[in-house]
Amino acid sequence: MEQKYVDFAVQKTVELLGIDSPTGYTQEAADFVYSEFAKLGYDVKYTNKGGVIVDLGGSNTEDALLIEAHMDTLGGMVAEVKSNGRLRITNLGGLNANNVETEECRVVTKFNGNYEGTFQLINASVHVNGDYSTTARKFENMEVVLDEIVDSAEEVKKLGISIGDFVCFNPRTKVTEKGYIKSRFLDDKLSVGILLGLAQYLKEKAITPKRRVYLHITVYEEVGHGGAASVPEGVTEAIAVDMGCVGEGLQCTERQVSICAKDSTGPFSYEVVKKLIAAAQKEKADYAIDIYPFYGSDVKTTLAAGNDIRHGLIGPGVYASHGYERSHKDGVMNTLKVLKGYLEIE
Repeated sequence: MEQKYVDFAVQKTVELLGIDSPTGYTQEAADFVYSEFAKLGYDVKYTNKGGVIVDLGGSNTEDALLIEAHMDTLGGMVAEVKSNGRLRITNLGGLNANNVETEECRVVTKFNGNYEGTFQLINASVHVNGDYSTTARKFENMEVVLDEIVDSAEEVKKLGISIGDFVCFNPRTKVTEKGYIKSRFLDDKLSVGILLGLAQYLKEKAITPKRRVYLHITVYEEVGHGGAASVPEGVTEAIAVDMGCVGEGLQCTERQVSICAKDSTGPFSYEVVKKLIAAAQKEKADYAIDIYPFYGSDVKTTLAAGNDIRHGLIGPGVYASHGYERSHKDGVMNTLKVLKGYLEIE
């Protein structure tokens, strides 16, 4: 696997990170993903839910492989326009209020454009609020402060802001000289970039997989039903490419690919896990095997929906999940190596 495919994957990740896509508001991101795979020459289609299915080819359609990643992210939604002209929000997915405190955000209205703001603790000045340090950061005691001259609910509503509008947080994406990739929402846009890198590799090398391979870039993963539908006919195995967990008690680092043996919903297919390890060893990928204590993924949703499949989960190591996340180009390389090796296993 050449470095240029890693660089391509990271570049496409950065571009996708620049497109807001909190769960439920993903069409622009889906259009980008559709266009990028189509430009590579693949057969692409939208699902009714708003995801993207890509056919990478392959002759054996009765033992097909489905690889899943998701483009939806965490975010917020306006729950109340307050009397002081500020906004109370509800979280979309597992967003934690303390992880977006002081973050710049955009309110996407239904019909009247976007408005900038900042997510703050109520009474956010330490020179005024004596309880600032001890106040629990919860959505009920935090608010979006709009960058508009508004002091009442009526003035906010005149802007066209209303309950149910989406709130998108600034990803603050940066790729460092040492190869670190820092951003919100690497979960799971980094994996989408990796699948674009894999697709480019297959196309440039004129490789047709032995078995049929489909990609499903899902939406609604962050709320638990992204991979529940749209499994192509003939699929017998599904692998989610999602963030690999990095933290105390786990082996994986940001420079490795993680192979998950078990997450919070149970073990993965023993046969698939063994094949993933064999693929890593064949390609000399730097990998770790871990058990994730608090985790779910598209592939578990696919299984829970009643599909008769074998299932697995891999991903580049990502630190500080659901916060300001960090990974590394080496993790991207190692994930690409495992995917390449897996496609070559009979």
